[in-house]
Amino acid sequence: MALSNAKSWKPFLDDELNQPYMLVLKEFLRIEKNDGKIIYPHSSHWFHALEMTPLPTVKVVIIGQDPYHQPYQAHGLCFSVQPDVKIPPSLLNIYKELQADLGIPYALHGCLESWAKQGVLLLNSVLTVEYNKPNSHQGKGWEKFTDKIIRTVAEQNEHVVFLLWGNYAQKKGAFIDEQRHLVLKAPHPSPLSAHRGFLGCRHFSKTNQYLEQHQQTAIHWELPKLVSPIY
Repeated sequence: MALSNAKSWKPFLDDELNQPYMLVLKEFLRIEKNDGKIIYPHSSHWFHALEMTPLPTVKVVIIGQDPYHQPYQAHGLCFSVQPDVKIPPSLLNIYKELQADLGIPYALHGCLESWAKQGVLLLNSVLTVEYNKPNSHQGKGWEKFTDKIIRTVAEQNEHVVFLLWGNYAQKKGAFIDEQRHLVLKAPHPSPLSAHRGFLGCRHFSKTNQYLEQHQQTAIHWELPKLVSPIY
């Protein structure tokens, strides 16, 4: 467990990786693997969000809960799946809101790496999960580590937009200084809650307006065309 491919984060997170709670987490993950349990995403993708979005480039933070728990889905970016995988329901609602807000047509895939490359940190609170067992790695230590990541962004960067969708994300981001950053809140895009206010929140246009007001480049939310749709 190392940040060798996320060098901009290392000065702020290396010490955290050696805290006692993280050593306990590492041992838990080692035992799980030795017991033959399947863990998602692959260990090479545990810090993919940090690798794709260097700290100085972070302009937007989207907070998820834990990774997708079915094969070939999770690759270390919240809400995102690998390009040849069926688009999950929550992400379809995100696309629905993008279309309503900015007129962007639905993407034909669920890979959000182009957002990450533009400075959108797609961070799950928990970075691993056991196959077919949602939330199975909650309370093992990841939450404290990702709190440190969010605090680092809030302290080191200026005028970041934090998109907090659902109660879980809103509690996790409760400490963010709203005088220094823009915090936008809405219900989770899950089909269970999206109709309660996520759809119609216009967070994507509000994000770009704020960034441009603070002399930053807007996010190009439309995803590149990669593959044919899978339904």
